[in-house]
Amino acid sequence: MQTETLIYIILAGIVALGLALFQYFYKKKSMSKLNMLFAFLRFLSVFAVLLLIINPSFDQTKISTEKPNLIVAVDNSSSVGHLKHNDQTIQFIDKIKTNTDLLNKFNIDFYTFGESLKASDSLTFSEKQTNISKAFSQLNQIYKQTVSPTILISDGNQTFGNDYQFSTNSYKQPVFPIILGDTITYTDLKIQQLNVNKYAYLKNKFPVEAILVYNGNNAVNSKFVVKNGNSTVYSKTLRFSKNDNSKVINFTLPANRVGVGNYRATLEALVSEKNTINNSKNFAVEVINQKTKIAIVSSFSHPDLGVLKKSIETNEQRSVSILNPKELINQINDFQLIIVYQPDNKFNALFGRLESLNKNLFVIVGTKTDLNFLNRVSKNYSQDITNQTENYQAVLNINYAPFIIDDINFESFPPLLSNYGNVKFNVPFQSILNKTIHGVSLNESLLATTEANGRREAVLFGENIWQWRAQIYINEKSFNAFDDFIGKLIQYLASNKQKSRLNLDYESFYNGSGTILIKAEFFDKNYVFDTRETLNITVSNKASKEKKTFPLILKNNNYQVDLSSLPPSEYSFTVKATNENISKSGNFQIIEYNVEQQFLNADVTKLEQLATNSSGSSYFIANSDNVINDLLNDNRFVPIQKSSKNTIPLIDWKYLLAIIALSLGLEWFLRKYNGLI
Repeated sequence: MQTETLIYIILAGIVALGLALFQYFYKKKSMSKLNMLFAFLRFLSVFAVLLLIINPSFDQTKISTEKPNLIVAVDNSSSVGHLKHNDQTIQFIDKIKTNTDLLNKFNIDFYTFGESLKASDSLTFSEKQTNISKAFSQLNQIYKQTVSPTILISDGNQTFGNDYQFSTNSYKQPVFPIILGDTITYTDLKIQQLNVNKYAYLKNKFPVEAILVYNGNNAVNSKFVVKNGNSTVYSKTLRFSKNDNSKVINFTLPANRVGVGNYRATLEALVSEKNTINNSKNFAVEVINQKTKIAIVSSFSHPDLGVLKKSIETNEQRSVSILNPKELINQINDFQLIIVYQPDNKFNALFGRLESLNKNLFVIVGTKTDLNFLNRVSKNYSQDITNQTENYQAVLNINYAPFIIDDINFESFPPLLSNYGNVKFNVPFQSILNKTIHGVSLNESLLATTEANGRREAVLFGENIWQWRAQIYINEKSFNAFDDFIGKLIQYLASNKQKSRLNLDYESFYNGSGTILIKAEFFDKNYVFDTRETLNITVSNKASKEKKTFPLILKNNNYQVDLSSLPPSEYSFTVKATNENISKSGNFQIIEYNVEQQFLNADVTKLEQLATNSSGSSYFIANSDNVINDLLNDNRFVPIQKSSKNTIPLIDWKYLLAIIALSLGLEWFLRKYNGLI
């Protein structure tokens, strides 16, 4: 407590005492016991009021000791078991858990990682993918403001993600890699990579690129063979040496039958090879007999045009042409879908042709749209003309029925620039996205679809959708979510299938190392998304005839089931609603491929570089005891003594108010009782 405050308290006591004595002794000229009691109560009241004004306080300092964290991140991928280091890893983890000195010096946290980071010390070595850079990114969010040296137990073989040896640019903790492997060089031939398109067209040839790598000192011969079933469709004899240790083979294969074609590429193994799994790779190509052609029509340039073309063409089944209205008129029958961008009077003839051909349409309305013209030619909707603009953000309508839409965090996207004014629909419509301003929903459509007279149409009331694709990349480091959203909209508009109460979303084939996810939507008779229904999927293995049934889990605005546990094979399936007689069937294939089994040994170079970049040290699993000693003796990791200062009032204001009320009340009651009032 400061001296100044103490003086104020003494003065407050003197003033309170003076006022009490003046009122009950100086004016009364008597020293009765009753007056002395009244004076004491008045003194308490005045002194408490003055203390409430002064609010005296003192500083309380607490000192605490905080131990540094020790993060133990363990690679839980199947490559660890494939390289036969799983037992050594478990033994080392047990040493850390039972080391008393480490427990006394550090707060130890255990994590495992594969595709993502998990807070756990339970090891299965079964993860199908490894993303070390993502593990560091997630750890950085947790331990950014702390001292947290990190033990990374891994073989360093990452299957996807950013290069982890540069993770230290953002992750500022010292990293101590425990290398699950050795530096022994083995003779090995492997298929490093196969590049092939997902789709091919009937009666055409599709290109395949194979990158083959040899690791060894002696010259060797091998044969590269590609088979479709039991038939050899391509083969080539190759010679490798220490200096000529890689080959890039480009060839084409015929697409003679519609459907999914399965192929197996094999590089004949050497007698001395340790790992022969990486000598073979399976791949598949879906042969289709038609390509969807889409025209984007605009009378001026805009970034939206390029983004739409790029996004739509990420699906190889589609091709996009950007034309002006006059160019499209003579070739309109070549396209299955027309996207009209900000139409004006120049589109008059085009809209006439579209109406006569009853073609599906996607209209994008912006600030350069001639609303007078659009209101005249459109039978499905009209917009009030105010000659004002507004920025609208989007929110997903989870009850949208025609097809499955994932919520890709539309609320975080930049607003679209649009004409201000109410939109009136003249036919039944469904909103995909609704307008919001500053988080307030307007219950107006931003993106909507209509189906009338056998014709499908979508309308987007806003421009600058290119900013959405940029934002999704900022959010997720990938354009895939936005491209999938546009792709589903285009797929819906490019066909005229009748809408169904049960919609499915799945691929014709999946890679064995990826996530196998099947999604479904179920709607009631009014086509409102029904969360009460129970959906089950029955999956049948075409080879073994084995059947399995799984429930679909409600997640966000759809039902989902993860079938990643199924072995590679061809499957048929049926999704069925429990309470109603509604079902849908389909087929898919799982291509045999385990990316975690393609590695021959640990990536020692990257792990050592990671340790150097982070001011840590690397150790092989055989010498893992050394890391414990080094951590115990490292002066960078010592307990930190922290002090926290809290300012605490000398007397709580609640007690002062209680004293004031009690003393004044008691004084009044006694004066009343004695007839002095």
